[in-house]
Amino acid sequence: MNNFTFWNPTKLIFGKDQLQQLKTEVPQYGKKVLLVYGGGSIKRNRLYNQVIELLQEMDTEIFELSGVEPNPRLSTVRKGVDICKSEGIEFILAVGGGSVIDCTKAIAAGAKYDGDPWDLVIKKAEASEALPFGTVLTLAATGSEMNAGSVITNWETQEKHGWGSPAVFPKFSILDPVNTFTVPKDQTVYGIVDIMSHVFEHYFHQEGNTLLQDRMCESLLITVMETAPKLLNDLESYEHRETILYSGTMALNGMLSMGYSGDWATHNIEHAVSAVYDIPHGGGLAILFPNWMKHNLHVNPSRFKQLAVRVFGVNPEGKTDEEAALEGIGKLREFWNSIGAPSRLADYEIDNSKLDVMADKAMVFGEFGNFKKLNHEDVLAIYQASL
Repeated sequence: MNNFTFWNPTKLIFGKDQLQQLKTEVPQYGKKVLLVYGGGSIKRNRLYNQVIELLQEMDTEIFELSGVEPNPRLSTVRKGVDICKSEGIEFILAVGGGSVIDCTKAIAAGAKYDGDPWDLVIKKAEASEALPFGTVLTLAATGSEMNAGSVITNWETQEKHGWGSPAVFPKFSILDPVNTFTVPKDQTVYGIVDIMSHVFEHYFHQEGNTLLQDRMCESLLITVMETAPKLLNDLESYEHRETILYSGTMALNGMLSMGYSGDWATHNIEHAVSAVYDIPHGGGLAILFPNWMKHNLHVNPSRFKQLAVRVFGVNPEGKTDEEAALEGIGKLREFWNSIGAPSRLADYEIDNSKLDVMADKAMVFGEFGNFKKLNHEDVLAIYQASL
């Protein structure tokens, strides 16, 4: 493995009835608070009321930005930045899922930047500082609650890019599984796919001697696969929500990838799809990832075989590495189908008319992928296999 330094300053506050910790955490950062949230689910489940009451008890001045989109838009980021600058916001509180947190990260960095926040997303400028912010998570999926990454969509230009900076680690994140009880079944499925996809992105790399990291990735995948069907049959199970919530955080807080860089090509390929068609990120990953695997199987068949045997229970006896690997990929597709994830772009009424447009968008920064560098033809082939 490579030399590495691990640093994650986010304070993770996990468990039932932890929302009260806001009264300890928020006053450390200021009195003027911007509350950022999405489409209203936190009002329907009364989490909004609980947060407002706690903030009022702290004698804070509360400003609000609602309506953050599932694929958070640059236009919403700009609104948040304007509020922060005009009102002298001292602290931001994100209450919602990964999209709300991603949007908040861009607002926090944009509030300390003199130019357009899109500059930070496309790496024209670096986010060297940001307003402090915390999160109250309501959806197990992205891991954004304990990392420094964010994905923002510029809908006007149909671009969607991931970016990050050490400046945008949350100061704290409160994770109460109860706050995920009202997540509907389809969104729960998308979250499960996203969590597994993050682990796959870690798993496919070119470094040697990652024995422990491999086992950590494999154990997380097995845990999610064992728990997912149980959760989908009982959406208000505290035990199962707890397991998936914790898995989502661990999948992308840096713990699994010490000493190497994962691939991350499939996420980039999906971002181009949802930039054009605005589909759910987890749905896009479910469609694309098995096809990325098949396309890149030749790079290191034994790596795919290891995954197939250890995670998907494939018996390798009498099979070549490629045969065992393909069986494992098939079992991944079967599992995702069994929990209700989509398997084809046609499931979102996406045809071949804009494959070149999406491939161009995926290639905007040149060839990508750490396991195997992909070019325009590679991306097109994966899209075509996904139709």
